[in-house]
Amino acid sequence: MMRIDIITCLPKLLDSFFAQSILKRAQDKQLVEVHVHDLRDFSPFKHRQVDDYAFGGGAGMVLMPEPIDLCIQKLKAERKYDAVVYMTPDGEKFDQKKANSFSLLKNIILLCGHYKGVDERIRQHLITHEWTIGDYVLSGGELAAAVVSDAIIRLIPGVLSDETSALTDSFQDDLLAPPVFTRPAEYKGWKVPDVLLSGHEAEIEKWRTEQALERTKVRRPDLYNKHFSEEG
Repeated sequence: MMRIDIITCLPKLLDSFFAQSILKRAQDKQLVEVHVHDLRDFSPFKHRQVDDYAFGGGAGMVLMPEPIDLCIQKLKAERKYDAVVYMTPDGEKFDQKKANSFSLLKNIILLCGHYKGVDERIRQHLITHEWTIGDYVLSGGELAAAVVSDAIIRLIPGVLSDETSALTDSFQDDLLAPPVFTRPAEYKGWKVPDVLLSGHEAEIEKWRTEQALERTKVRRPDLYNKHFSEEG
């Protein structure tokens, strides 16, 4: 069973996310455990303070090192962790390949940034990976941690009812997924491509490959070029 521990100063933001749909079923099946830890529980201060002003001045507050260190050390005393990931706008871009790789791990800690971020000494001494989900800034790392968790958990064998579904998602081969259609075969004069109704599996797969290539070429030429460079 995989275990994901999420450290945040706003734990209630994550309550509903992991209590619905595929993520809830994955936990019910005991394929993954998700534990959310309130950073304020590890504050040494009476009023549960976890942030302070930055040395040198400037706008914004910084998460102090002690509560984060205490939380991480408590978790590490209970089990061995494969990775401690800090969600931060200046991290490495999270992508499908990282999700694939991390879906094979056993225990993961995700640290949610907040305010102006965490004390740099935490990043230097306790963090193994730093990720961002895009070139923009959120109010905190909670949504990013939820996105990363979702992308990883859905790849664990047994989580999806059709395990081949994840293998045909966008980005698995540096390609976008082809168009998809469902019933009815004709709606308001809009028709499903004949090949998809033919029952000819080889022709359908050929069509899907062609469509995936064309869609990627038009919408994400960077991925299109990467796909062929890695094939070569």
